[in-house]
Amino acid sequence: MSEIEYFYSAHSIFAYLGSARIQEIAQAAGRALVHRPIDLNQSVPASGSSSFKQRSPKQRAYFFRREIDRWSEERNAPVMEGYPTHHYKDMGLGNGMVIAAVVLGHNVDRLAHVMLKTHWLEDTDLADPETLARLAESVGLPAQPLLDAAMSDEIQAIYQANTDEAIERSVFGSPTYFVDGDMFYGQDRLEMVERALRQPYKPSGLPNVPPA
Repeated sequence: MSEIEYFYSAHSIFAYLGSARIQEIAQAAGRALVHRPIDLNQSVPASGSSSFKQRSPKQRAYFFRREIDRWSEERNAPVMEGYPTHHYKDMGLGNGMVIAAVVLGHNVDRLAHVMLKTHWLEDTDLADPETLARLAESVGLPAQPLLDAAMSDEIQAIYQANTDEAIERSVFGSPTYFVDGDMFYGQDRLEMVERALRQPYKPSGLPNVPPA
């Protein structure tokens, strides 16, 4: 089966807003959704961008309130009031659990979605083992083997390799999707992803880096 590569972090608001839709698109197109969790604390600075936390209050108000509110309504993806309490905790365990589920042969679509959704709707702590165990069990996955593997050298090496590859391929935010090598950044590009699965876009005739 052909694939859609899906680079994101399991606590990303915009990954959450597009989570149900990208799964619908992949299923309708008969494509496997390949989950590639990454460390945004590495990939965003490596691209030359600043994190949303470091941006101006006006930019934060726009992207982290108005855009969220509109896309939440557009995608029928409800969000909590305010900001998740645990959002800036290290995501090594949470992202590692998703990767462990992939390595152990599970379909992780539902796990990834419930992690994203509950973080932004119920203020869940994705760095807490008990919370992660509950979420895994809620979608029928064996919690303890996933937690045992999540912080292992093997899984954390894959996490780092995902991040390194994301940096190499110019991924500068979450979510980013690749359809047959063509990159689409942001859940607001999902309609373009859907079109690309039916009819690929023509290659760009412009240089990779436009003049300053």
